[in-house]
Amino acid sequence: MSLNAPDNTRPYVPVLSAEVQEALAAHRPAVALESTIIAHGLPRPRNRQVAEELEELVRSAGAVPATIAVLDGQAHIGLDKDQLERVAEDPAMRKLGHRDLAPALAAGASGATTVSATAFLAARAGLCVFATGGLGGVHRDWTSTQDESADLRLLARTDITVVCAGVKSILDVPATLQRLETLGVGVLGYGTEHFPGFYLSSSGEPVDWTVRSPEEVVEVMRARETLGGPAAALIVANPVPQKDQLDPALHDRVLAQALDACRERGIVGQAVTPFLLDHLMQHTAGASLEANLAAVRGNVSLAARIAVARSAAGHGTAGPKEAAAQ
Repeated sequence: MSLNAPDNTRPYVPVLSAEVQEALAAHRPAVALESTIIAHGLPRPRNRQVAEELEELVRSAGAVPATIAVLDGQAHIGLDKDQLERVAEDPAMRKLGHRDLAPALAAGASGATTVSATAFLAARAGLCVFATGGLGGVHRDWTSTQDESADLRLLARTDITVVCAGVKSILDVPATLQRLETLGVGVLGYGTEHFPGFYLSSSGEPVDWTVRSPEEVVEVMRARETLGGPAAALIVANPVPQKDQLDPALHDRVLAQALDACRERGIVGQAVTPFLLDHLMQHTAGASLEANLAAVRGNVSLAARIAVARSAAGHGTAGPKEAAAQ
């Protein structure tokens, strides 16, 4: 996509919905939500139904949902009904990581935000809690491909609490945990002593710290703020319930087949992840998608409870750093 002619008058600060603006001003709880799952992660029309369901989960817990996307070259923190519908139904909606934000704004483009872009925009707007499905991480065969998700470096310099179901199980989980440690990103297991495996309740890898309530998460957040130091994310790794996880034997068998197919077809780089995820969905008769959705629902509910607990403790949101009201 080519860029537009220079326009020195265009403001590029994120636009806050009235609801999100009011929540931030009053230090009421709010939760950031990514939009890639809506635009690219689910079939239509189920994607719109899930988007509305996730926002309702936040509201039912007493918090304000702030779904994030870029529309016509403007970053939006909080979407109205029509905007949410557009993200769900427009087939031209791009996928935007953090590095894509500036060109997208300059070009007047529209796109759904990934973890890295959502975390960046949420933190800039003053949101403290962000819910997603699974993080990106270090890819398998990293020693030969040097393939690593942009999520990791962005989270290493962004002060936000991210509730997720671990990292996608198609990745190298031990290497990802090592990378998070190197980057100084904190990891808490929520009600578990093992790092979740996205579709699976456990990846088999241990976590150093376990918390068992939203209030305990808030205490960790407060301690980090009091200590100060370099900005970095706090990951709250929340496992999908065992009853909703993908059958581990089926997961391992289908993933092995998918990795073999990647090698046989010469699929490399950015094409690997969507291929593997699609292969899992196709060859598990959609069970991987249902496990994904169960994980996302649990993460959104927990994130809302954390935001509410933080507000009840007198901390609220951080307040917008530089944003415009819608």
